[in-house]
Amino acid sequence: MTAVKFYEEAADELLKFAVIIARSGDEWIFCKHKERDTWEAPGGRREPGEDILDTARRELYEETGALEFDIRPVCVYSVTGTERAGGEESFGMLYYADVKAFEEELHSEIERIILTQELPEKWTYPEIQPKLLVEVKKRMESGREESHA
Repeated sequence: MTAVKFYEEAADELLKFAVIIARSGDEWIFCKHKERDTWEAPGGRREPGEDILDTARRELYEETGALEFDIRPVCVYSVTGTERAGGEESFGMLYYADVKAFEEELHSEIERIILTQELPEKWTYPEIQPKLLVEVKKRMESGREESHA
């Protein structure tokens, strides 16, 4: 079983990926990879030497075509129990983005994006990403998230 935990901080070298819960206006933004029939939040692996915020910015652009956006960290999270992570606790940074403008075309492995007020029924990572979305909503409502660019 996959376990997801949330932390206020973690050592930078532990942060291996960034996931961005994104909105445009009052709609959520989700991506569909060319090789899958499911939906996911934008995000991906950190490249060697890359700042984790730069990872988030890059992945948001690559996976949604977002050109103009405000992005801020929400919290650190970890996932344990996935085959991909070898059963070890793997850490990432969770971000929230408000996207104001998009490119006309996508230039990555993402087939398409949707902007919707409804959450997807078929998630790529159903044991992880819905929990990330709930955590972002909870922190936004409580006003505990930080405002950084």
